[in-house]
Formats: sequence, structure tokens, C-alpha cells
Amino acid sequence: MNPDTVSAAPYLRRLIDLLGADAPAEEFGAVAAEARVNGVGAQGLSEVEGATRTVLRVRGVLRQHRRREAELAALFDTAGDLAGLRDLDAVLQSIVRRARTLLGTDTAYLTLPDPAARDTYMRVTDGSVSALFQGLRLGLGDGLGGLVAQNAQPYVTPDYRTDSRFRHTRTIDAGVLDEGLVAILGVPLLLGSGGGGGGEVIGVLFAADRTPRAFSPDEIALLCSLAAHAAIAIDTAAAITNTQAALAELAAANEVIQEHAAAMQRAEEAHDRLTDLVLRGGDVRDVAAAVADLLDGAIAIHDPEGRVLTAVGPGGAAFPGRGTVAEVVADSRTAGRTVFRDGRWTCAVLAGQEVLGSLVLHGRPDLDDAAKRLFERAGVVTALLLLQRRSVAEAENRIRGELISDLLNAPDRDPLGLTERGRRLGFDLDRPHLLLVAEADTASRQRLAGAAMRHRVAGDGISAEHAGRVVVLLAENGTAPGDVARSAARHLTRLAGAPVTVAAAGPAAGPQALAAAHAEAIRCLRALRVLGREGGACAADLGFLGVLLGDEKDADGFVAGVLGPLLRYDERRGTALVRTLEAYFGCGGSLTRAKDELHVHVNTVVQRLDRVQALLGEDWNSPERALELQIALRLHRLTGS
Repeated sequence: MNPDTVSAAPYLRRLIDLLGADAPAEEFGAVAAEARVNGVGAQGLSEVEGATRTVLRVRGVLRQHRRREAELAALFDTAGDLAGLRDLDAVLQSIVRRARTLLGTDTAYLTLPDPAARDTYMRVTDGSVSALFQGLRLGLGDGLGGLVAQNAQPYVTPDYRTDSRFRHTRTIDAGVLDEGLVAILGVPLLLGSGGGGGGEVIGVLFAADRTPRAFSPDEIALLCSLAAHAAIAIDTAAAITNTQAALAELAAANEVIQEHAAAMQRAEEAHDRLTDLVLRGGDVRDVAAAVADLLDGAIAIHDPEGRVLTAVGPGGAAFPGRGTVAEVVADSRTAGRTVFRDGRWTCAVLAGQEVLGSLVLHGRPDLDDAAKRLFERAGVVTALLLLQRRSVAEAENRIRGELISDLLNAPDRDPLGLTERGRRLGFDLDRPHLLLVAEADTASRQRLAGAAMRHRVAGDGISAEHAGRVVVLLAENGTAPGDVARSAARHLTRLAGAPVTVAAAGPAAGPQALAAAHAEAIRCLRALRVLGREGGACAADLGFLGVLLGDEKDADGFVAGVLGPLLRYDERRGTALVRTLEAYFGCGGSLTRAKDELHVHVNTVVQRLDRVQALLGEDWNSPERALELQIALRLHRLTGS
């Protein structure tokens, strides 16, 4: 066969068919060899070989286009994932998986820095089989990733274990060896690069094989593109997180502002209500009622001693002991705010450092700041009302004090005028009154005057300073003068913070009788001072001294008080105990002389004195009691009782 007669056309068509089928490269070379064997001429063989080279170039271009198409599709898919970003981990996992697929590597992974730990950690892996590798933490600047992050440039190593361009560490090398990685490509995740290089490195994206491999520039560029998308995803997620946090903060701030505005409105309404209450002349009970309504609880207002001035609401007056009130009020005064104890809120009512009382709320175990401020503001309003009430009382007391001064200095000058002045002040001098005279040391005298005014507030009376002492007139209520004096002494001592001695006289009615009662109380007070006794007493409490000091000279009462048990015994039994006691004292305490005086046996005298002791007490023969008994015996004889 003539070689020139064999046509090259079938072989050219075969090349086109192979191109269309994207056959392997070796099949294209086989076409030219087959044409040579079959006797294609030199010219035809040249055409076939030239066509083979052309078809292989076209095949390469087509493959490159398909790869670029796949890469672009992957990038578009990644961009779509970013557009619908909901879960950062899912987006990063998708990017790493696409990097592994497009580059055809055994594994791909992404590391991010941890500013708190000052290192980097594995955030996402794909194709990894080593738990040791997946849990690696890399120090800053260590390993291939450290080189990439430090220079913000891609780096490729065909054999990680023998590459000396970066710093090897035992931990990293152990993880890489456990994973079996050899060839590694790492590219930086850059923010703010602007397409011109540089920028902030926020992580590194890796693609790696377990066999040696040389990564092409196209593969490096592709991985850089995926890293750029990963950087955008991380930045977007951070922005979304920050935005959500900002929105949450704004929502919380808005809620706080609304709550604050509502609290301010409530506080303003409460302030207006309390102010209006004061302007309308309300009293402390009105304050208690208003606060109980505003705070939805029971309110009690106490005086400085813990006594309830007023209470509103069920159980408002209940509190476990006055001592407890004083302790809680002291804590509130020291802290300068409301305190909570025993299920109650307590606010000290203060005028400067002086405690005027306390405001107590219960039934509300929790109070927010606005409610506490309202409660404390109510304490201020209560202080104003208590000061106002005290000022009014002091003004009234000054006027009444002038009445007492005139009453004690000149009761005979105009008794009818004094009585009329008392009536105009709401004080009836013709009613029986007890008159108290109180005395304290010079340093405590000023406090005593205020204490006396507070003491008599609960009763119907007046008080005033007179001749360096405090005089108090209290309406007689059936209580013995001595008991009233002792009670007043205890209370005034507590209020004044210093020992107070009180003498009582009366009851007496009318200017002259009250002036005489004052003179008797002064004599009793002097006797208490001479005797060194503190507390309170009346003339009757001083025994025979009371008889000597008192205006009425109640000798019969004194005799009955001292000798009463003996007199009654003699009357019932027909004995002579009083006569025997008189003879005993008359004979200077001599039993022998007394039995001669009485004409009885000495044993009889002893038996009678034993009976005296049983009736009068073992101290009947003490010097003081003996003196008192002898005076009573003498008065008994003189009065013929």
C-alpha cells in the first residue's frame, strides 16, 4: 500500500472524539502511534502529531476552565453561606470542607488566636483522624501557622518534618506526626487588607496531604480566596454578635430607663401627696396612712423610747420589744439609711443627730431602691411634723410656764386671775393635780427641761423651769404620789441621759394649795438630797421625816403606818405589845428594868419582844427603825389615839 494513499482524516476525527470525551492524555498519544503503524504518510503523520499537540492544549485549557468554574461555584456558594450567616461554626466548617475538596487534599483545618490564653487553637478540621491533632494549641509564632501569621503571607512546605524555616515544637510535631501530615499549605485570614496586602491576621487556613506534594500557584490563590471568605465570616459574626449585644444592652437600658421613669413618676406623685399632706396641716397619722397606701404595707410611727405614736394597717403596732426598736433605730441612724430586720423595714426619724422617733414598715419583705427612697422621704416628712408639733408644744409650754411661775411666786396676789388664765390655756387649776419637782446636775439641766415636756405629753399637765428645777403638774389619776414620782424619775433619767431626782406632793387644787404642794415637794427634794437618795419619793415615803416636812402633819397616819401591826394585834388579843415596847425603850433597852416597870417576869418581856419582831421585822431594833418607833410611840401617847 502506498503510504501516501492512507488518509490521516480518521485519526484527526479520533482526536476530536477523545477531546470530547475528556480522555486521558496517554490515549491522545496513542492516536499518532497508531497512524504511524497503519502507514499514514509523512505529511499526514505530521498533521496528526500537530493536531495531537493542539488537542492536548485545548484539553488543558478546558480542564483549567472547568476547575475555575468549580472554584468560582465554590466561592459563590461560600458567599451565599456568608449572606445567610446564622451559625459561624457551620460556615467555617463549610469553607474548610470546600478547601479540602477543591484542592484534593487529605485534610484541611483552620486555627484562630485566643487572646486570653495568648496562643492559637484548632477551630475547625475536616478529614482529621487524630484527637491529639484536633486538640492542638499553638504558641504564638510556633510551627508553620506561626510563620504564616507572623509574615501575613502564604507558606508551603512539601515535607513539614524536614522544613527548617519555622520553629518546631515537641507538641506541634507530635500532633502532626500523629495525623501523618507531610505536605502543608497555610494561608492567612486577613482583615482590612483592601486587596493590596497587609491587614490584620485573625487566623490561618490550612490544606495538607499525608504524602509529599507541590501546591501550584492556582491552588494557593484558591485557598487564599477561601481564607478571605473565612475572615469575612468571622468578622461578620463578630459584628453580628456585637450588634446583638448592643441591642440587648439598649433593650436593657431602655427597660431601666422606663422603670426609672416610672419610679420617678411614682416618687413625684408620692412627694406631691406628702407635701400636700403637710401643707393641709396633716399629722403623723396622716403620714402613716399615706405611706401605708403608697407602699402597700402596715406602718407604725414610734417615739424615741419605742412607744407607738400611731399605727396603720393590721399588725402595724406589733414589734418585738422596745429594746429591739431602739437597737434597730440606732443601726439606721448609724448607717444613714433604712435597715431591714425581723421582717420589718425601719427608718430613723432624725433632726440632725437627734432621734425624734422611727418609721417602721412590715408586710413588705422586699423594697426596691425607689420604694426605699420613698420610705426614707416619709421619714423626713415625719421629722418635720414632729418638729412642728414640738415647736407648738414648746410655745404652749412657755406660756403655761409663765402661769406656773406666777402661780408659785405669788399665788395670793390674784388667785381668780390665775385660775382664769389656766382655763384660757385649757388647764383647770381647780382640778386636783400632783405637783412634781425634778432636779438634775447643772450639765443635764437643759436636757431635763425637754425631757419633762416629753414626759408629760402623754398626760394632762404642764411643765416649766422654776428656780433651777423643773416643775411638772399632772392631773391626779388615783396613783399614789410616791409611785408617780418614782416612775417619773426613771423615765426622766432615761430621756435626759443623766440621774434625775423627783419629789412629789399633792394632790392639790387651786393656786394656794398648789403653791403649798410645791413648797412641800421642795422640802422633800432637799431631804432626799441630804439622805443621799436617788429616784423619786413623796413626804409620806420618808417616814417621820415626812411628818416633820409635810404641811398637813398627819401624825395619826404616821402612827398607824409605824405601829399599826402592834395596835391591831393588841386590840384583837388584849395584849400589851405597845406598852411593853414603850417600857423597853424607856428603860434604855434593859430587860430587867423593863420587867420591873411592867411588873411581869423577864421571860414575859422576852416573849412579847419576840412577837414585836415577828410583826415588825427583824430590823425593828436598828437605830433608824428604833428612832422611828420611839417617835411614833410618843405621838401615840400625845394624841391619845
